[in-house]
Amino acid sequence: MFGMASLPARLILLPLLLLFGACNANLIRGGHTLKDQKEFDFFTLALAWSGTSCSSVNDCCPTNGCCRSDVATGFTINGFWPDYNDGTWPSCCDGATYDQNSISVISGFLNTYWPAYNCSSPPACGVFIASNLAFEWATHGTCASPVLSNQYEYFSTALMLYFKYDITEILLKAGYVPSDTVKYPLEGITSAIKNALGVTPIVKCNGHSPIREIQICFDKTLQLEECPTYAPSKCPSKVKLPIKNVTQVPTTSNYLSFPGVLNW
Repeated sequence: MFGMASLPARLILLPLLLLFGACNANLIRGGHTLKDQKEFDFFTLALAWSGTSCSSVNDCCPTNGCCRSDVATGFTINGFWPDYNDGTWPSCCDGATYDQNSISVISGFLNTYWPAYNCSSPPACGVFIASNLAFEWATHGTCASPVLSNQYEYFSTALMLYFKYDITEILLKAGYVPSDTVKYPLEGITSAIKNALGVTPIVKCNGHSPIREIQICFDKTLQLEECPTYAPSKCPSKVKLPIKNVTQVPTTSNYLSFPGVLNW
């Protein structure tokens, strides 16, 4: 099923997450600098549609979710962002350096449901970052305190919310299935999510019609709330949910020893 963990896996994962889980980056999202940051106001869970993310793959490598069959189809996590009510956000806050070992127990789920769709990670907070998850922690996760105080809490909470409010499953049940040819009414997709969750999603598109991202928001007790809106959606009235086509990693490629860099 699109975007879903198997039922046994979800039954095991959700209690585990609930048990253990209860700057140059400003150029990417435009956040506050270290000198003037204050505690955030709410969380944004941003979900990328894998078919749109993989519609044009320039580089194929082991770190690119478009080149891996183990990455979920449907929506995957793009980010879990502490935000301000005025449309800005904190970034690169004080916090522990990213440590893969601290999230090893959920690394399999993160690889499947929070993938990168590229072969390299941009610098975060003025330094080289070796992975997509390291970028997310340095740029956004460090600003989630005091609600989420460490890496395990940050990543496990995002996974828990992703599974609990399964947008892919909501749309499938409403008849919105991945297709490269069918266009769906944007209002219908928005209504299906609002009817299921009680809040209005923010929908973003690529080009003329493919849905690129859907965002839902949470207060600092991790309850759903309406997202502040600062600009109207640029999506057309009819949108697509493209099928994810997996591009295979070339067997003749010679990858350098550090992540995300190709040597052809």
